Amino acid sequence: MSFFLIFALIGGALASTAGGIIGSYVVIKRIVFISGSISHAVFGGLGLALYLQRTFNLPWLSPLIGAFAFALLSALLIGWITLRFKEREDTVIGALWASGMAIGVIFLSLTPGSTSEIFGFLFGNILWVNRGDIIMLVIVNAIIITSVLTLHRKLLAICFDEEQAKLQRVATTPLYIFLLCLVAITTVLLIQIVGAILVIAMLCLPAAIAGRFTFHLPRMMLLASLLGIAFTGIGLGISYGLNWPPGATIALTATVAYLFSLSIKKYA
Repeated sequence: MSFFLIFALIGGALASTAGGIIGSYVVIKRIVFISGSISHAVFGGLGLALYLQRTFNLPWLSPLIGAFAFALLSALLIGWITLRFKEREDTVIGALWASGMAIGVIFLSLTPGSTSEIFGFLFGNILWVNRGDIIMLVIVNAIIITSVLTLHRKLLAICFDEEQAKLQRVATTPLYIFLLCLVAITTVLLIQIVGAILVIAMLCLPAAIAGRFTFHLPRMMLLASLLGIAFTGIGLGISYGLNWPPGATIALTATVAYLFSLSIKKYA
């Protein structure tokens, strides 16, 4: 087995673990649309970082750094908008979704030289995962797992009954924004696997499938993570055999599995 495939499987497993944990909160809290907005706004950060890197000769400024910056900025902005202007939430989130993509396209058009590498982030290429990416995935997974273990009860409260959480004097506003920041970080991790356009599939579908068979959140997170790992492995195998793009194949595998799960009686 080649190192490319080994790194791809390890990277996919780590990203799927983060996706299964945070995706469960996304599905329960019903913030899939917000997650989609973050994933598309990230494209603006990718384009801006690549433009600055090429124009001002900044080799350290990876497009991934721009993606993290825009993802976190989008999470903070969406959190503030959601809490302050709830009646306009959908419109503003849609505007942020579109503007992120527009900013990315503009900066890519201004970037000197070839911009083909950006397509790896846009559509995903798990085979590009290297040792540095694995280390980053391990660190971010550790941060996510530690955060969830520390704040699990409070995050659970704001996901299921935010009003009751307020009555119990839980600081719902910073917790909600913190949850969106975790979603943003996880989104960037999954971009390396399936790309910015398809990231919503791997963030939400494994958790949505798991939610059909268990109402217990820790079990849902575990099942969603295992499903994500399985979809990654199966998708890689299919893409290798049929010479299909890995990211798209993984996302399609998750979609087919979700559609199949709809035919199975939901856990009562």
